[in-house]
Amino acid sequence: MNSAARIEAFLEMMSAERGAAENTLSSYRRDLEDASAGIDGGLAGAAAADIRNYLDEIAARGFAATSQARKLSAIRQFFKFLYAEGLRGDDPTGTLDSPKKGRPLPKTMSEADTGRLIDRAAQEAADVSLNDSDSLAALRLHALVEVLYATGLRVSELVGLPVTVALRDDRFFMVRGKGDKERMVPLSAKARTAMRAWLTARATVPAFADSPFLFPAASDSGYLSRQVFARDLKGLAARAGIASAKISPHVLRHAFASHLLQNGADLRAVQQLLGHADISTTQIYTHVLEERLVRLVNDHHPLAD
Repeated sequence: MNSAARIEAFLEMMSAERGAAENTLSSYRRDLEDASAGIDGGLAGAAAADIRNYLDEIAARGFAATSQARKLSAIRQFFKFLYAEGLRGDDPTGTLDSPKKGRPLPKTMSEADTGRLIDRAAQEAADVSLNDSDSLAALRLHALVEVLYATGLRVSELVGLPVTVALRDDRFFMVRGKGDKERMVPLSAKARTAMRAWLTARATVPAFADSPFLFPAASDSGYLSRQVFARDLKGLAARAGIASAKISPHVLRHAFASHLLQNGADLRAVQQLLGHADISTTQIYTHVLEERLVRLVNDHHPLAD
């Protein structure tokens, strides 16, 4: 069995046994195929020195430490699979060190900028001068932005929401996230109102009638692509007078978490809302907690200046 066939077998296992999402499988495929192409004789038969040389080479190509670590993680998972299946008698990644990487703070938005962005989306959604097509797009974008900031969903979770979420019109709903795990997320009154307005507009499009998705689209998945939403969001930011380079769906997810913590939320609660399996992932926001504690002391301690 050559390297390509073994990579396919690994991906099949990840899908069938571990329920890996399509985005995860695509990422593994890219990383493993890149490694296989960069190693003489392919990845499956590589020795530790071959993998180390490959990692040195991608570092020289300018890949960030985070990208190097992600590629090594994929390679480790691949060789664990080969060893477990008896396709190799050793694991050449056992002696390799992970690239050292810092913990960059997540990009986020101020509460003021977030408010401006959402206000602009609401203004455009209410604009009666728009033609039917533009009005439909504005109502959809308003619903997307309100729901994202109200819930902190991953963008893949947001665009793939079932239409039943809006039809039920509850203050909470269940979402299936990474690892097929379910969690409960809240919906603000504004998000529910924006969803109802979008639902009314959605009902006027015959092509959407039988779609099980809240945000249907003529795509392979049947729902709005992440790329289209990201593009529309950047356009909205520009029209709101916010630098579009600073805006992405992920930035709004970070804003959701940061603003909750700034206003007194518990780190564990934010972990549950974001769907992080491990609290260490949520701890990228500890800088927000530190700022809050400093402010608390400065504002309330009797000896503070």
